[in-house]
Amino acid sequence: MQQREQMATRLGFLLISAGCAVGLGNIWRFGWVVGEHGGAAFIVIYLVFLAILGFPVMTMEFAMGRAAQRNLAGAMTALEPQGSKWHVYGHIGILGNLILMMFYTTVAGWTLAYLYHSLVGNLIGRSPDELGAFFGGLLANTPQLMLWMFLVVVIGYLVCAMGLRRGVERIGKVMMGGLFVLLIVLAIRAVTLPGAGSGLEFYFRPDFAGLSLAAVYAAMAQAFFTLSLGIGSMAIFGSYINKQRALAGESVRVIGIDAVVALTAGLIIFATAFAFGVDPGSGAGLVFITLPNIFNAMPFGQLWSILFFLLVALAAMTTVVAVFENLTAYAMDQWGWTRTKAVLVEGIAVFVLSIPVVLGFGPWSHIQTLPGVPGSIFIDLWDFIVSYTLLPVGALIFALFCSHRFGWGWKSFMEEANTGEGMRFPEGLRVYCGVILPIIIFVVLVVGMIGKFAPDLLPW
Repeated sequence: MQQREQMATRLGFLLISAGCAVGLGNIWRFGWVVGEHGGAAFIVIYLVFLAILGFPVMTMEFAMGRAAQRNLAGAMTALEPQGSKWHVYGHIGILGNLILMMFYTTVAGWTLAYLYHSLVGNLIGRSPDELGAFFGGLLANTPQLMLWMFLVVVIGYLVCAMGLRRGVERIGKVMMGGLFVLLIVLAIRAVTLPGAGSGLEFYFRPDFAGLSLAAVYAAMAQAFFTLSLGIGSMAIFGSYINKQRALAGESVRVIGIDAVVALTAGLIIFATAFAFGVDPGSGAGLVFITLPNIFNAMPFGQLWSILFFLLVALAAMTTVVAVFENLTAYAMDQWGWTRTKAVLVEGIAVFVLSIPVVLGFGPWSHIQTLPGVPGSIFIDLWDFIVSYTLLPVGALIFALFCSHRFGWGWKSFMEEANTGEGMRFPEGLRVYCGVILPIIIFVVLVVGMIGKFAPDLLPW
């Protein structure tokens, strides 16, 4: 086996791993889900689930990747008991990364489009109705949407083509560094707006009396999905690090970075929304319709619009680069391709496979992709396969694979996870990881399915 390429620095590993987790879910989805479910009380529950769900599964992914020095498919093949079929899911998980990019590239394209339109002033002076029509027009403009999606694919794979250290790690550090600077600048601006105090109270003072079952499940789902665990996105970065550090501490740091980004982005959104009397639970249009309207009412609104959509674009592109690297590593590991060949072939494939999502907002919008879900288009189909199916199924498989002797086994997992200096993974979590955690993940899977296809059966 050839010597595995490794990250140049531990900081690079932490930032790139966090960059994979940090994405539009931390800014776009987190903002409106918190707004819909009551603010601070939701956040407390979210952080609890981030710890009890995200911490063990992320440590497992890192451990599998580092132990085998391979992508998820190669890792499960190397670590499984002889004659078993765990590796089948390894390949399915990698396919999940591809399906994720088949719709995420289009959504990331929206962020580049809004950054461009902020720069040229096309969002300035528009009424709320005009901003809504502007967003709708962007989605319906197939050639323009195709162009932005193409740019996302080109930028992402160009970074991967430069190599692990020179491209993914170096550029990833710059993107994450820029993201943190923008978060700080925008947070300072948001909390100093007149009237922002009511937003801070909503965001930081929990009221558990009004917490519903729907809010608890939404917090659990948000904590689970925000880290993109279950499809090997973290396993690949585990394969790129040495054994100097125990993995539990690294997981805590990556999850901590992800949580800080989400919480700070929420602070920006809610302080700004309350300062201008806007409903924080205004749904998925909060970022692309509501906030541009607020920027129009602010002094130097165009500047703040540019900075905000640069922040959102960086968050989206860190995920794109990380997932593209996972796909690139798979082709190099499994088929012996050079990095150049993998980038070229996969770049073309991802672009072509992403076209149905673009067309789904325009010429193919009449195609219902999910039975029993009227209005579902291709983005809904791919999101359902990844978010509602592969992520929870994969996390369930990882928990069983790492906890039981019919898989990789608890002893082997603990030995790998606790090799090196730093925080150790607790031995006492064996029953939790092998029994309780799979039950929780199964609940996420089943309730998500019911909510998608038969929401009237849920008690909320």
